[in-house]
Amino acid sequence: MGRYTGPSCRLCRREGVKLFLKGDRCQSAKCAMERRKKSLIPGMHGAERKKLTEYGLQLREKQKVKRYYGVYERQFRKYFEMATRHKGVTGEMLLQYLERRLDNVVYVCGFAPSHKAARQLVRHGHVLLNGEKVDIPSVIVKVGDVISLVPGAEKMDMVVRALEGASSRTLPSWLEIDLNKVTATVKSLPTRAEMCQGVMVNEQAIVELYSK
Repeated sequence: MGRYTGPSCRLCRREGVKLFLKGDRCQSAKCAMERRKKSLIPGMHGAERKKLTEYGLQLREKQKVKRYYGVYERQFRKYFEMATRHKGVTGEMLLQYLERRLDNVVYVCGFAPSHKAARQLVRHGHVLLNGEKVDIPSVIVKVGDVISLVPGAEKMDMVVRALEGASSRTLPSWLEIDLNKVTATVKSLPTRAEMCQGVMVNEQAIVELYSK
């Protein structure tokens, strides 16, 4: 699978919203969304945003969600197909699968400063799921699962900074989080209001795009 190695801030500027891809920097004055004119899309000529067609709006919603969670098209479509087979509202089921990815849970728990950092923690074997080391970021957690870090990982500079930031913000209620022990238990499935925190998403537009 390909991997995006370009500037993270460029992705936020392309979508016109903060996707919180760089952790604390996104909350500071250094954020590119704060320093640059929001009406300009990234690129050499910085063209003004044009009014989008219905298809264009649907496409941008899909790209926004893909970039927020850090998944690519093939994987994203797989989650959509899983959501269509699940009882419930397809758009919400899609977001719920993405929200329950292990790397996202590590991020929203406050164990890592960004999705990218959380994925790195998982891939490098620093995360335990029910006491077992797991290095696959796309694992979908279930109710009752316990997420923690391997002994010593809580002392990593990246994790220490993330935990300090998490102590001052509201954490998701569908997870029972103990920042002192660096553990989290999945109490329930996330509600729509608890998904894509800080990013406005029209998931129905994504459903309509894939339904054409």
